[in-house]
Amino acid sequence: MIDYLATPIDPTSTEALSMKGLHLALVDTSHHAEFETWLRADIRGFHGAEPTSENIAANIAGVADRRTTGVWDASALDAGVPVATVSSWPLELTVPGHRHVKAWAISSVTVAPTHRRRGIARALLEAELRTARSLGIPLATLTVSESTIYGRFGFAPAAFANNLTIDTRRAHWVGPEASGRLNFITPAQFRTEIAQMHDRVRLTSAGQIPVWGKRWDEISGLTGDDKEHSTRLRAVRYDDLSGALTGLALYRVTEAQGESAGDFSQHVLTIEYLCHETDEAYAGLWRYLLEVDLVSRVRAPHRSVDEPVQWQLSDSRAIAQSPWDHLWLRILDVTATLESRTYSAPGRCILRVQDDLGYATGDYLLEVDAAGSGQVRAMDGSRDATASVSLDVNALSALFLGGTSAAMLAAAGLIAEDESGSAAVLESMFHSPRAPWLSVWF
Repeated sequence: MIDYLATPIDPTSTEALSMKGLHLALVDTSHHAEFETWLRADIRGFHGAEPTSENIAANIAGVADRRTTGVWDASALDAGVPVATVSSWPLELTVPGHRHVKAWAISSVTVAPTHRRRGIARALLEAELRTARSLGIPLATLTVSESTIYGRFGFAPAAFANNLTIDTRRAHWVGPEASGRLNFITPAQFRTEIAQMHDRVRLTSAGQIPVWGKRWDEISGLTGDDKEHSTRLRAVRYDDLSGALTGLALYRVTEAQGESAGDFSQHVLTIEYLCHETDEAYAGLWRYLLEVDLVSRVRAPHRSVDEPVQWQLSDSRAIAQSPWDHLWLRILDVTATLESRTYSAPGRCILRVQDDLGYATGDYLLEVDAAGSGQVRAMDGSRDATASVSLDVNALSALFLGGTSAAMLAAAGLIAEDESGSAAVLESMFHSPRAPWLSVWF
C-alpha cells in the first residue's frame, strides 16, 4: 500500500520557491477551515462561481483522501489563501489487454493570475513527478484545460475525446434492432447503478480509471450549485431479454436558442453520460435518444473518437464532430510502463528514448511474443532487432495506449527511424483495435 499522504513535500521545489519568497506545503485535509480555503482557491483558479457551503461540504467529504498541496505568499494581502494549488493520488489506469497500470493522477493545477510567470507551475509539476517516482509509480497522468503547458514536462495526449452534434431531422436509425426494454429511473438510481456498471466495464477500454463517488454525484446532479441543470436531468436503463441491466443513459432536454427559440419542436437533447455492457444495449440507448419527440438536435459531448453510432445512422454528414485531446500521459519508468500492457503483434524494437528531465532516458529493447506479452530490457550493447527508433518521452507516452499512430508521429518528425520501416513495426505492435478513451474529467 502506497502511503502517499505521508510522503514529505518535495525538497527541491520547496527550496526553489522559497528563494522567491513563496512557501510550498501540504494541506491538512482533516482541518476543514484550512481545506476550505484551499478549495476556494482551486475553484477560483478555474474561474468557477463562488461555491455554496453545500458544495464546499461535498468537496471536503469527496476529495479529502487526496494529496493536497498549496503555495503561499506571506507578502500577499490575504496571506492565508494559497496562490497556487495541486491535488494528486495514485490510481489504476486501464491499458490494452484488460489490464491496468498504477499511475499518479495530477489535478487541480492552478496558479493565481497575480502570481504568473514566477515558475510556480513548473515547481509544482516537477515536484509531482519527483514524488511519483519516489513512490515507485511508473506513469503520471492528467486531463488538461490548457494544452500548451504540459508538453515541456514530458506529457503528451494519449487518449482523445469527441464532441458530437447530430441533426436528427437528417439522420435516421439504420442500426440493429434492440430486443430489450427501456425504463425511466431517477438520477439517484442512475448514480447507484452507474458506479457498479463502470467498475464492471472499465477494463474493456484503455484510458479509463476508477471514478470516485463525488464525480458520480456531480454527473448525476446530486451535488453542485447548478440546480436548474440538475432538475432537467432524466435517466433511462436498458434491460436485456432476461431482465438484466446492461446499459444506462443520463440526459437533459432544453429549449432551442437563437433563431429557433420559441419553436417547441426544436429542442436540444444533451447526453450527459452513457455506459453499456453489450452492443445491443448501446444500440438500444442511442436509438431511444435519437428518436425522442420534439428534439431536432442531439449533443453528445465527451464521447470516444470511434463511436459505432457514426455507422448506425442514415446520413453520416448529419453528425458534426469536434475531437480534442483529453487524457495526457507521462512515462517515468519505461520498463514498468511498457510491460504493463499487451500488444497487438509480435516484434522486437529498440527504443532510444530522450527525456529532458532524465527519468526515461536510455536505450531499451522491447520484445513482444506471439501472445502479445512485452518484455523490456535495458540495452547493454548491440542487439539484433527488427526495428530501431529514436524518440523523446513525449512521443513514447503518446504511443503507449495504442491510439496514436507511430507512422503519423514519424511523418511529423517526432520519431526518427534508425532502420527503414521501423515505424511500421512499432505501429503494428502498439496499435489498439479500439481507440483509448476516458469518459470523465479529473
